[in-house]
Amino acid sequence: MEPADRPSTAGHRLGAPDSFGVSTLEPGLRPPSQAPGRLVSIRVQMLDDTQEVFQISQRSPGKVLFDLVCAHVNLTEGDYFGLEYQDHRRMMVWLDLLKPTLKQIRRPKNTILRFVVKFFPPDHTQLMEELTRYLFALQIKRDLACGRLICNDTSAALMVSHIIQSEIGDFDETQSWQHLLHNKYLPDQDAIRDKITDCHRKNVGQTPAESDYQLLEIARRLEMYGVRLHPAKDREGTKLSLSVAHTGVLVFQGYTRINSFNWSKVRKLSFKRKRFLIKLRADPAQSAHHDTLEFTMASRDCCKVFWKICVEYHAFFRLFEEPKPKPKPILFTRGSSFRFSGRTQKQIIDHVKDTDPKKVPFERKHSKILSSSGMSPQSSSIRSQVPNESAVSVLLADQPDSARLSQEAKSNGSGEPAVAPATNGFHVNMSMSDQLHQNHHGAGSAPDQRPLNPEGPGSEESPLGSPHVVVNGNGSLNGQVMGSAGVVGVDPSPEGQQFSPLTSPLLTEAGYVRNDDEDEARRKKFPTDKAYFIAKELLTTERTFLKDLQVVTESFKSIAGKDEAFPESVKTLISTHYDPVYRFHQGFLKETEQRLAQWEGRSNAHIKGDYQRVGDILLKNIQGLRQLTVHLQKHSECLVELERACRSNRKVETLWREFEQQRVCYLPLYIFFLRPLHRLLHYKLILERLCKHYPPTHEDFRDSRAALADISEMVLQLQGTMMKMENFQKLLELKKDLTGIDNLVIPGREFIRLGCLSKLSGKGLQQRMFFLFSDSLVYTSRGMTPSNQFKVHGQLPLYGMTIRESEDEWGVPHSFTLFGQRQSVVVAASCASEMERWVEDIRMAIDLAEQSSSPSADLLSTSPSDNKLSEDGAEQESEEELCGSRSSLERQGHRGNTTVHVCWHRNTSVSMVDFSIAVENQLSGNLLRKFKNSNGWQKLWVVFTNFSLFFYKSHQDEYPLASLPLLGYSVTVPAESENIHKDYVFKLHFKSHVYYFRSESEYTFERWMEVIRSATCSTSRSLPGTRKDLY
Repeated sequence: MEPADRPSTAGHRLGAPDSFGVSTLEPGLRPPSQAPGRLVSIRVQMLDDTQEVFQISQRSPGKVLFDLVCAHVNLTEGDYFGLEYQDHRRMMVWLDLLKPTLKQIRRPKNTILRFVVKFFPPDHTQLMEELTRYLFALQIKRDLACGRLICNDTSAALMVSHIIQSEIGDFDETQSWQHLLHNKYLPDQDAIRDKITDCHRKNVGQTPAESDYQLLEIARRLEMYGVRLHPAKDREGTKLSLSVAHTGVLVFQGYTRINSFNWSKVRKLSFKRKRFLIKLRADPAQSAHHDTLEFTMASRDCCKVFWKICVEYHAFFRLFEEPKPKPKPILFTRGSSFRFSGRTQKQIIDHVKDTDPKKVPFERKHSKILSSSGMSPQSSSIRSQVPNESAVSVLLADQPDSARLSQEAKSNGSGEPAVAPATNGFHVNMSMSDQLHQNHHGAGSAPDQRPLNPEGPGSEESPLGSPHVVVNGNGSLNGQVMGSAGVVGVDPSPEGQQFSPLTSPLLTEAGYVRNDDEDEARRKKFPTDKAYFIAKELLTTERTFLKDLQVVTESFKSIAGKDEAFPESVKTLISTHYDPVYRFHQGFLKETEQRLAQWEGRSNAHIKGDYQRVGDILLKNIQGLRQLTVHLQKHSECLVELERACRSNRKVETLWREFEQQRVCYLPLYIFFLRPLHRLLHYKLILERLCKHYPPTHEDFRDSRAALADISEMVLQLQGTMMKMENFQKLLELKKDLTGIDNLVIPGREFIRLGCLSKLSGKGLQQRMFFLFSDSLVYTSRGMTPSNQFKVHGQLPLYGMTIRESEDEWGVPHSFTLFGQRQSVVVAASCASEMERWVEDIRMAIDLAEQSSSPSADLLSTSPSDNKLSEDGAEQESEEELCGSRSSLERQGHRGNTTVHVCWHRNTSVSMVDFSIAVENQLSGNLLRKFKNSNGWQKLWVVFTNFSLFFYKSHQDEYPLASLPLLGYSVTVPAESENIHKDYVFKLHFKSHVYYFRSESEYTFERWMEVIRSATCSTSRSLPGTRKDLY
C-alpha cells in the first residue's frame, strides 16, 4: 500500500508524531514501529484478569507499550485508561508515557503492569464505544470486589445483580445461587445474598450489554465512583484523604467527602517536601479566608504522585487539546517538566463523532450468554430526543415482554433507590492558570467555544444504553457480532459540576449550559393534557412520600433494632402499624409508574386511550387504603409511646437526637411519623383537581369522583386524630428548640404562633423569639449553646391579659403593649401586617384561656439560675450561613434551619394555620435552576415541604444535597429586563439572593407558584384566626 493510499488514522488526523505512534488504533492496523534496540518482555494484567506479554525495545517510551496494549484490544478510546505498577518504593504509580519504560520499571521480569481505568468521566454516556463501556464495567466490578467502591447495601446488590445478569443471563434460582457461592463480587457478599437475588429476578430480558450499561449508570452516581484515596493530614493533624476527580480536588474523612475544590477556584497546585499545597483564587466576599490550603502527606514521593495525577486530570477534562511541551531552558531548570501526554476528553469525543469506527467482533470472557453489538456513535444525536422526565422505574423489569421491559428501563434509568447522578463538570467559564497547564480556552474565551460534551451527560432518568463490545483475554478477535439492541435515548442533563454535600449547588454558580432547542423538542413529546400533569404530580409526590416512609420503616427501625435500650413494645408498634402502610404504597407507586409510562407511550401498549387516565388506579388503591384505617388510627399511639420512651430513658432520647443528625433525616423525625395521614390530604386535593378538570362525560370522571368520595370520608374520619398529632408533634419539636422550660407538652395546650418581635427594655429594642400557646406567651433569645437552642427569658400567662396598641405612646412603629397579671411587656413587630397577625392571634388565645377552666401551668425551669441570661447574650448568625446548605445539612449538632431559626433570621412569624396548610402544599418534581449571573440551567429533583425547598440530584437520592428555607422570600415572574426568554420560569428573591426555576408545563408552573406562595406569603393572613377552620 502506498503512503498516499493508507487510511487516515485517529492519530494522523490529530497530528500525532509518527515516532510516538498514536494512543488509539483502528482495528486491523499494526502498532507503530519501535525504536531499535534489544527487546524486553513486559507483562500486563488486563481488566478481565488475564495476563499478556508485550515485546518492546529497551529504549521505547511508555507510550509505545501503552499503544501496544490498546492495539491488542482494538480500543479506540484508550486515553481513558492507563498502566499502573508498583515501583521500588512499593507505591502504586502510573507509567509515564513520555519517559523510557525501562527507566521507570527497574525489574521488568518481576513487575506486572495493570491496564486499568485512569480517568473516570462523570457520565458513562460520554463513552462512545461499546468496548470502552464494557472495560469500564469490568473496572467497576473489580473496585466492588476489592472494597474500593464503597456504597450502601441496596446499591451494591443492584450492581451485583446486573453483573450476574451479564454473566449468566436471566434469573434461575438454583443457577443464580450457585453462581453467587462460587464467585466473590463483594467483601461481605453473604450478608446481602438474598437482596442480590431479588434484584437479579427483576432483570429479566436484559442483554449483557444492557446490564453493563445499568451497572455504570448506578456506579457513576456513587460518591466513591472513580475515587482513589491518598492519605494526608490537615494543619491540625486530622487524618484525611485527598483524591482528584473531573471537577477538582476532593477531601475525604474516612469514606465521606467533606470538601471539594473546583478547578475554577484553584489557582495553583504544588508540593514542597511532604506538604501538598492548594492555592485558591482570591474571593472578594471572603477577604479573611486563607487562599492557601496545606496538607501533609507521608513523603515527598506521595506528594509528587498525587500532584501528577491532579495535573493529568485537569488537562484531560479541562483542556481542549494536549498541552504543548515547555521549551528547554538554556541555563538551569526550575520546577517539574512533567505534563499530560495524550488526547483530552474533548479530542476523543470530537474524533469519535467525526469518524465512523468499525464495529469490532468480540466475546465476553466471563459471560455464558451472547451479547449484542449495538449503538454507533451517530446515535448520540438521537439520544437527546428522549423526554427529560421519566416515570417508570427499572424495578418493573419483571414484565414478560422483554421489548417493553427494555424500553421502560431505557426511559427511566438505573432504578437504584439511593444514589445520586454525577454531572458534567465541564464549564467554558472555568480555567486554571499556567502553574498547572496553559489553558487557551479558559475564562474569557471565544463565545463559540462549547462544553466538552455537547450533548450533555445523562440525567437522573438516564436510560439503558447500548450494548458493549468485549475482547477475550488472549487478544484474538474470535468473538461474534451480536444482534442489535436498538437505538437508545439519553436525556442531556443540565447539571454542572458534581457537587459534594459540603459544596452546595445553591452556592456554586458553575452550571452546565444545556441545548435549549433540544430541550424544547423533548418537551413537545410529552402529553399536553392537564390530566397527565396532575397524574404526574401524583407520581412525583408518591416517590417522595415513599422515601419519607422509608425513614421510619427502614432507617429508624434499623437503628432502634440495634439498641437494646429501645423498648420492644415501641418497635412492635412501629412494625405493626407502619410496615403494612409502606408495603401498600410500594405497590401503589409501581402501578402509577406503569400507568404514566403507558400514558407517555414509552411501552408497547398501543391503545393509548385505555391508559390516558389515572382515576381507576386511585379508586382501586384508595379502596385498598381504607382497609388500613385501623393502622392509621394507631399512628397517634406510636407517637405517644415514642415520646414516653424518650422521656423515661435517656439512652432512647440520645438515640433519637443522634438519628435526627443523620442526613437521611432531613426534617424533624416526628414529621415522618405523620406522613401517612398527611398523604390522605394530598390524594384528596389531587382528586379534586382531576374532578374539576374532567367534564362529567369523561371516561375517568366517574372513577375519580368515586375515589374522591372515599378519600374525603377517610379524611373526615381521621381528622381529629390528625389535628391532635400535628399539635403534639409541634410541641415536641419546640421542646427540642427551647431550653430553660419544663412541662411544655401537657394535655390541652395548643401551639398557635411563633416568630420574631422586638421587646422594649432599658437597653432599647431587643430582638426576641416569642412562642404563643393557648394558655401562655413565652419570649426567648437565641442561646450560646452548641445546639443553638433558644433560652427562655419569661412567661406571660394569658388568663386576664389585655392588649393595647401603643405606637403613639412609645414612638415605636408597629408596637403594642401586653398587660399581664404580673407584668407588662412592650413589643414591636417588623411591619404593620405582622403586628396585625400577632394581635389577632393573641386576642384569640386570650379568649381560649378565659374559656379554659384550668389555670396555665408554669413553663419555666424550677432552677432560677437557668433563667438568667444577659439581654445582650443572643448570638448572631449571618444570613449567608442560613441560606447556605451547610447550615441546614452539614452542621454538627442541632439543625440550623428549623422553622424557629429561619423566623429568627428572617424576622418573621409562622402560625399553626401556616403549618397545617403547608402540609397540604407539598410538591416534588424536576426543575431547572439558574443563578442570576450564570447562563446554564441545571436539572435538579426538588422537594417542597416544611416551608423549604430541598434539592437532590435525582429522586432516588436518600438525602438532599442542599435546602433553601423560603420564609421571607418573594416569588415572582422574571421581568423583561432580566433576559430570561423561557416559558414557565419563576423567580425567588430575598435581599441579594436570586434564583430562577423553570418548570416543564403551564400546570406545573402554576402548581409551584401556588405552593411556594403558601410559604413566602403567610397563608394565615387571608384565613380566620383559628386553625379549626382549616378543615
